[in-house]
Amino acid sequence: MTTLTVTKAEGVTTITLNRPEVMNALNRVMRVELTAALREAHSGRVVVLTGAGRAFCSGQDLGDAQSLGAVDFEATLNDEYVPMIRAITEAPVPVIAAVNGAAAGAGANLALACDLVIAAESATFIQAFARIGLIPDAGGTSFLPRRVGLQRAMGAALLAEPVSATKAEAWGMIWEAVPDARFAEVVAARAAQLAAGPTGAFAALKQALRGAFDQDLETQLALEARLQGSCGASDDFREGVTAFLEKRRPAFTGR
Repeated sequence: MTTLTVTKAEGVTTITLNRPEVMNALNRVMRVELTAALREAHSGRVVVLTGAGRAFCSGQDLGDAQSLGAVDFEATLNDEYVPMIRAITEAPVPVIAAVNGAAAGAGANLALACDLVIAAESATFIQAFARIGLIPDAGGTSFLPRRVGLQRAMGAALLAEPVSATKAEAWGMIWEAVPDARFAEVVAARAAQLAAGPTGAFAALKQALRGAFDQDLETQLALEARLQGSCGASDDFREGVTAFLEKRRPAFTGR
């Protein structure tokens, strides 16, 4: 792949956006390659998405020829951005956004699509769309208000001001902001923890939580019961209980 680097180790697939000269801006090639890499990573146990250089992702590449001409934004979003975001939200394994620097525009929402967002304290999140006469896309109008509430989402989108990683943590936009010096260590530890976990239960957990905002209580209770029935019949559940009784760490297999 020309716009990414992909490494795999001990169940963790790390996908690094690798256009540091343009702050990992998303051009068409990167969107296609990222979607493919994310889909392929579904066969692992954990995905870590991060950026090379000083930025996580600066959003749409405004220098891309397609961005400067008569662009059909609706078609571009439906054909390229939607599959990319769905490759994250539909992943059966946990997806961590390791935000190493600025996450702007679609780059911010690419991070918010992930299951866990861990950011270096120097990172920022910017819903920059209004600066160029657009609205948040790449799922931003869904992810942002659900994470931070309507007023904060409105402020972030209307004012298009940077939100620091520490403020994002305080708002509940992200899971945690960590000192830059410990960023790589914390991301690696979180990824290893999840890679050793019960991947079948994680897939069911993701399905239940991601659908919770769209379901009434009765529907959600029925979904819980069905998914819990499946988890309760798994080898991982039996191993988890056995390990608890034997006072040892479980060795989950994902079955």
